[in-house]
Amino acid sequence: MERPDLSTVDPSVLAYIEYLEANAKKPKKAVSAPALEPSEPPTTMQVITLTQQDVAKRTARHLYGRQRRAGMGIFDIDTDEADPPKLMAVADEDSTLLIVTSQAKAYRLAVADITSAEVRARGTSVRDLLALPDDEQIVAMVPDSSGAYFTVVSERGFVRSLPKHLVSERMQQGMALYNLREGGPAAAACRNNGDESLFIATREAKAIRFAARTVPAFGAQGIRLTSEDKVISITPCGPKEGVFLLGEDGKGTVRLMTGFSANKAPGAGGKVALKAEKLVGAMRASDKDDIFIISRLSKLIRFQAAEIPQKEGVVQGVNCMALRADECVAFTVTSVPPATN
Repeated sequence: MERPDLSTVDPSVLAYIEYLEANAKKPKKAVSAPALEPSEPPTTMQVITLTQQDVAKRTARHLYGRQRRAGMGIFDIDTDEADPPKLMAVADEDSTLLIVTSQAKAYRLAVADITSAEVRARGTSVRDLLALPDDEQIVAMVPDSSGAYFTVVSERGFVRSLPKHLVSERMQQGMALYNLREGGPAAAACRNNGDESLFIATREAKAIRFAARTVPAFGAQGIRLTSEDKVISITPCGPKEGVFLLGEDGKGTVRLMTGFSANKAPGAGGKVALKAEKLVGAMRASDKDDIFIISRLSKLIRFQAAEIPQKEGVVQGVNCMALRADECVAFTVTSVPPATN
């Protein structure tokens, strides 16, 4: 709009107009988000996805591009609506997964034996590969990497750590990890070095942290639960590290252990770890890691853990994944080497 002739306008009005012109606010420039880190080069690391009926596929990790936190994600494993995803893991194609079943039994599964497929593809059942009985369901997939101990926890909070050699290549398939009558159905497992803390989280977003060395050889009650709650996750962590917590609503946080005091021994009641109605899981995470989250409708998102604010106290968390008539069901955290020029 051109400035009209103001020569006949009252001087006081003209002065006011000129004042407004001189002090008019300039439009703010749009602030663009920092550029994403470059995509990683081709790698042998595989993203393994497992469904409720134990159908699995593996896809090279570099085929999943990084997105911004709180994005919609992309469709991953092609599965029936009645068979949603339940577990995720990242492991090298030449490595082995330690499989834990609901009957507290351990199996070894070569990653190379899992069907290799593109991002949007169907998988195949791994039950025949393991010769699983009908009453056993897979509840944990743990890469057989470094760590002096293999620790398993039951839904009722019973925890036991086994030395690495007991779950090595020489172990018998279907080896019992603990007395099922004493501990109840298994819920989760992890590798740890024995000098770290164990962080156990429940469906109601309660958690406990205690030194791994305080767990007796034959196991003990790790956390005291209400009758309605159950354990869903276990992860090792250091006193200055962070644990990524995710709710089914797609909100999560990295809870710093400097703000989550450790118990002197296992067996106490849990403390609130995240303000969430239902927790998906807990896993150690740092700014150098990437997080993969998958929803019930098989939407998958990958983003950098550095995008999540680290907190010492109890928070509701930030949006990690945009959901529409959907919910988060599983995630995994993976270390990604820095990009090289």
